[in-house]
Amino acid sequence: MAQDAMKEKVAEAALAYVEAGTIIGVGTGSTANKFIDALTAKKDAILGAVASSNATAERLTANGIRVIDLNQALREVASLAVYIDGADEFDPARCLTKGGGGALTREKIVAAAADRFVCIVDQSKQVQHLGAFPLPIEVIPMAEAPITTAVRQLGGEPRLREGFITDNGNIIIDVHGLVITDGLALEDQLNALPGVVTNGIFAHQRATVILMATPEGVVTL
Repeated sequence: MAQDAMKEKVAEAALAYVEAGTIIGVGTGSTANKFIDALTAKKDAILGAVASSNATAERLTANGIRVIDLNQALREVASLAVYIDGADEFDPARCLTKGGGGALTREKIVAAAADRFVCIVDQSKQVQHLGAFPLPIEVIPMAEAPITTAVRQLGGEPRLREGFITDNGNIIIDVHGLVITDGLALEDQLNALPGVVTNGIFAHQRATVILMATPEGVVTL
């Protein structure tokens, strides 16, 4: 089964976690886009969706799905019922690396506001240790130089994502060459650096459930 077909299958499987009468969170990226397309079949059953990026909001709107600002959503309901998104990598503890599309900060915010995080991936995203995929860090522009220096001291090779500005008006530094064995510790260490908005380790907001597409079908982890 081709990778694109696997993404469609896992996106369809995620619909089982969408309950009628709820507000859900929706992530960003190619697999999340497949989920948005599948969600169109249930759009009248839910109250709406909170988007993790401008691009996701545009796709939801184009599919006729009500987009709700997170602050407004949490005035309507106590919490989002579920957050559904993809990942760049996941490890055996269900910790993730995310942010290849640059939406990591809003993704973390929406994930933290949800009761459950259902991560939808294909089997190529499964790793023993995070770090093979470059780790994104969203940084306030004036802090680029000190963050770059700090990351090098941690053993990573930082590279500015050229020509890219986040929805929040910041830059992304992608860190190559890390082997992440303690996601919680490194997530906290990087977030403590002045000028870091957040980084792409999702250990505090790890997945509750991972749906992984394989050529044989979708596996629940």
